[in-house]
Amino acid sequence: MQSKAREDSVLVKEYIQGNEVALEILVKRHQQRIFSFIYSKVQDKDVAEDVFQDTFIKVIRTLKRGSYNEEGKFLPWVMRISHNLVIDYFRKNNRMPLFNNSDDFDIFSIISDDSLNAERRIIKEQVLKDVKNLIEELPNEQKEVLKMRMYMDMSFNEISENTGVSINTALGRMRYALINLRKVIEENNIVLLD
Repeated sequence: MQSKAREDSVLVKEYIQGNEVALEILVKRHQQRIFSFIYSKVQDKDVAEDVFQDTFIKVIRTLKRGSYNEEGKFLPWVMRISHNLVIDYFRKNNRMPLFNNSDDFDIFSIISDDSLNAERRIIKEQVLKDVKNLIEELPNEQKEVLKMRMYMDMSFNEISENTGVSINTALGRMRYALINLRKVIEENNIVLLD
């Protein structure tokens, strides 16, 4: 697996240096996996082909701009682009819920809606999975507080008692956990929900 990652990175460098064939090899190497992933989400061959093409248009633009910095992680990077484009497709086609920008909006009322259609359910599951993976990247103290608050619905008083720290420390850890999550999401261009 390591040698394949190196081969991908070599091909990326060659393409950036002007070797068009290098990109063709990368596309052929990964097209089945990427296309299958896209198709599994959209369930429509024509749409999957469009999203696949859009994915590689974005890949080409990013490489030509010199903005690619995922050394040795070409496939995960392309998969993330295709994942984001699938979500964009659902949004553009009004298959995602429309949100009004009122202060009393509650994202959990959308997420817990039992009438979600298949597309929304797929997106919801992916978003929840992405968020859980991101939470696992946090420092242990922040992860612990965030899980107690979000998944166990504990008050900061209860968190304070369970962790043996002051309420202010628990609040601080929660604040830093959210800041760090936001930073990781922005750095990796991860699309959750608007």
